[in-house]
Amino acid sequence: MAKLEVTLVRSTATRPYFHRKIVAALGFHRLHETRVLPDNAATRGMIAKIPHMLEWKEVKEGASR
Repeated sequence: MAKLEVTLVRSTATRPYFHRKIVAALGFHRLHETRVLPDNAATRGMIAKIPHMLEWKEVKEGASR
């Protein structure tokens, strides 16, 4: 299964409550934290809601961190 490497690059301060909920649902706790998440519709949908706060790229299968 494909993976996405997602990094939180903008702060949640002064952002609407639902943006903060999405950031928490993606598993972020700190600014500039990077998470490797499954590439599925749910993850893509959350990224699509807050693209201005995130950077992401696809990770090839078999690549280790």
